[in-house]
Amino acid sequence: MYENQDDIASVLTQLFEHSDILITKLVPELFQSIQNIPLESTDPTNALIERAIAIIHAWNAHEQAEFITAHPRIGEVKQLSALSAKEQSGGLSATTRSETPPEVLKRLEHLNTCYEHVYSGLRYITFVNGRTRAAIAREMEDKLQLGHPLESYPDGPPLNEPVAGSLECVAKNSEDWLNELKRAVNDVGKIAKSRQKSLRL
Repeated sequence: MYENQDDIASVLTQLFEHSDILITKLVPELFQSIQNIPLESTDPTNALIERAIAIIHAWNAHEQAEFITAHPRIGEVKQLSALSAKEQSGGLSATTRSETPPEVLKRLEHLNTCYEHVYSGLRYITFVNGRTRAAIAREMEDKLQLGHPLESYPDGPPLNEPVAGSLECVAKNSEDWLNELKRAVNDVGKIAKSRQKSLRL
């Protein structure tokens, strides 16, 4: 199993998301690693995921950030892979705007803008694990230390507050920034393991 780079690329594109860095860097490095130390035979796909995440953690911060930004933003509903669509819709078979209230999608769009201002160069990644987009919005608000207008203003929440530019930025490559990057990479691994189970790989 996983005897060549094409096999690895095919599986990783399903478990992660397709990106140039996955094909040009992760796949060859992972293949070389497997040649040197074979994967655990009892669950080779799980071992492949764990080996891949370990390799990604060894990359420089710029490369890790490039890898995680292959994942779609929370709340996106267009141009999603089938698995991302299912995950983001709380396990439903498809993703359309009718499945998530428009105010939640609008809030998530704003929260992504805020997050990417605070953590320049990163994208908010989280293991959805069947949760709704509204629950993820709350999680993002907590991460950014913001209020919860979707809950506090049911008759007309201020969905685009605060202004993203008013938020204090976390210095790129600072300890806090790097910790957030590490968390994102780990959550990509959790997403991949969940996909492995659903795909029965």
